[in-house]
Amino acid sequence: MKFKYILASALMSVSLTSLAQSKVENPITKAMMEVYQQELDADPRNYEVYFRRANEYYNLSQYLRALSDINEAIKYTPDTETDLLFQEYTLRANIYIMTDKAEDALADLIRACQLDPTSLTALYLKANTELELGKYAEAKNDFQKLQRNDPRNLEALFGLARIAVKENNLGLANEYVDQAVTFEPSNSTAYFQRANVKKMMGNNTGAVDDLIIAISIDKENTSALSRLVAMSNEDYNAVITGLTSAMQQAPAVGMFVYLRAIIAMSHYRYKAAIDDFHTIIDENLYNYHGIYGSLAECLFGLGKYQEALTEVNLALSMTPENGQYYILRAKIRRAMGDYDRALESADAALEKLPSSPLALLEKGLCLESGKKYRDALSIIGEAIMDEPNNPVFYLIRANLLSNYLKESGAARTLYERILDLDYPDNSVKSYKGFAYMKLNKRADAISWIESILSNTKDVDGSINYVAACLYAQMGNKEKAFDCMERSLENGYANYYDWTLYDDSVVSVDPIRKESRFKALLEQYNYLFN
Repeated sequence: MKFKYILASALMSVSLTSLAQSKVENPITKAMMEVYQQELDADPRNYEVYFRRANEYYNLSQYLRALSDINEAIKYTPDTETDLLFQEYTLRANIYIMTDKAEDALADLIRACQLDPTSLTALYLKANTELELGKYAEAKNDFQKLQRNDPRNLEALFGLARIAVKENNLGLANEYVDQAVTFEPSNSTAYFQRANVKKMMGNNTGAVDDLIIAISIDKENTSALSRLVAMSNEDYNAVITGLTSAMQQAPAVGMFVYLRAIIAMSHYRYKAAIDDFHTIIDENLYNYHGIYGSLAECLFGLGKYQEALTEVNLALSMTPENGQYYILRAKIRRAMGDYDRALESADAALEKLPSSPLALLEKGLCLESGKKYRDALSIIGEAIMDEPNNPVFYLIRANLLSNYLKESGAARTLYERILDLDYPDNSVKSYKGFAYMKLNKRADAISWIESILSNTKDVDGSINYVAACLYAQMGNKEKAFDCMERSLENGYANYYDWTLYDDSVVSVDPIRKESRFKALLEQYNYLFN
């Protein structure tokens, strides 16, 4: 079912840099680039070749190389070649847009519009760039030009709507977006664009409804799916309410049930997700191994390990080549204390996914559980080499070094590396507070987590969970329990994390034996059972 794979791409982050690099190294691409270079070696002022190669680099997301070539193309193109110069300035403007150089982009778009005053594409790019730069009068003028040329131009209407929002004229903004949808009621892009404007207006409920309509019209609208998933990180309740309403209006549409389940699962609402997955199975809406794999993840999160094992085995019976399920089965068996069979599953995962850092990491953790610490250290080191910007890998390896191999100096080096990783300080997923703590910079650790707690909406309790871990590790039990309670209030239902996880220092282990810890889990028992 294609929709599930599209949804998976919306939920998972993709390394565009590595993808682009793989395309650059494609043999056909390499051969083409060699031909371009040979032509330039023969004539270093060949502006047409520079332009063609710049286009190729742009399409490969190699923006710095594209910029270098297009600069050369513009330098050598005669003034009489107006058509080509127009294309060159437009391409360079797009490169500047992709590299966040809006002012430079605008200068090139102004030149492009001078070279070809009839180009609606250049005019739209110019108007949009002016809007992004806060030049509302200029942007409004250009969007109105687009509209005069084509009164049904959606981009013009949505551009004018965005300006109206910026000018706090919400009534006019609504008129523009409603008019656009009236013009093209079967166009999923129209609803997607209207959702963007509604979100700008603070109307999350309306934005969610429009995104759902966009997905209903075009199930392959990855932009709408991605935006809906992203909105669940900001306003989970609005997204779930919108999907529930859609399910009530179209109860036989499994897509809505699956989407609600996946979003609930991604926010640790495992019980709600399990209910939806069972609805899909019981009503024969889909027959797909991912349903059982997702059920296994939810049950694992709830600490129901035997049930999780049953579901992941069912998923594997349907698709025995799926390495991700072997990783999950290894985690489940490790949680059950079945370390030998966990290692077997991790090895099976590596057979299916020989270059997977997550499979390597899981094997390392299985070896660690089996007290094969040096072997574990080596395997986790391989995972770090394959994914050097993942702070979790460093935390796990440092934990192994300090707790089992008593190599505190080597562990300290890893904590120092975490502080240098290319991760924003204000992201809880950077885990920099734990590195600060281990480096005896407690004030920095507290400042890090308190800043995140103050400035980030904790829609699912995961941020307060990390805070509870940090304060527990620092011995501040009161703060740890306060954060734990807020985390549970916000729905963080990962029972495995609360009761068992200790692969790294991001763990509440220091407070697990406290009576208040047990009392809080009992108080919020409804999250788990």
